[in-house]
Amino acid sequence: MIACLSGRLAETSSDAAVIDVGGVGYLVQASARTLSALPPNGGDVMLFTEMQVREDAITLFGFGSAGERDWFRLLTSVQGVGGRVALAILSVLDPAELSRAIAAGDKAMIARAQGVGPKLAQRIAMELKDKVGAASLGAGLAASIAPKGSNSADAVSALSNLGFRPAEAATAVAAAAEELGPDAGLNALVRLALRKASR
Repeated sequence: MIACLSGRLAETSSDAAVIDVGGVGYLVQASARTLSALPPNGGDVMLFTEMQVREDAITLFGFGSAGERDWFRLLTSVQGVGGRVALAILSVLDPAELSRAIAAGDKAMIARAQGVGPKLAQRIAMELKDKVGAASLGAGLAASIAPKGSNSADAVSALSNLGFRPAEAATAVAAAAEELGPDAGLNALVRLALRKASR
């Protein structure tokens, strides 16, 4: 199993990169997000990787972060989601956005990815919500949008104390924070998040 590659970027295409590691070029499929973050050809690069072995092919997938790789593993555990579809989803949604979409059951957001229809998007949202668990998704989402001690974190805590599930609370606060901006006060955040959560 190849867990990561460190070397020199030899070339890129619209959906892959070639990493030269000690004179051996590894072809790595990657999301548009990961490819856009790579340095110019000849630059040093390190990618986390996931290898898929099938009867007709061995494919190496590359990721700019461990979080993106972990979401790739989760996505490909869903029936009907292969490596290319998972990369298409990760090209349009970063891990925090994907967490938010799944926590909220927002299949329209997932269906923005090329090759993902409404039925597959719904299956992804339902299966991953069960696999990841609302509580852990909520905690991860709260951490991604709400640094400890921030108004957002306090707002998530307030909604949780009112009986909202962590995922619901985190999603509502994220939407409220996006609408109100970075300088929003705690009271305004809680009020707007409550309205959004009760819709």
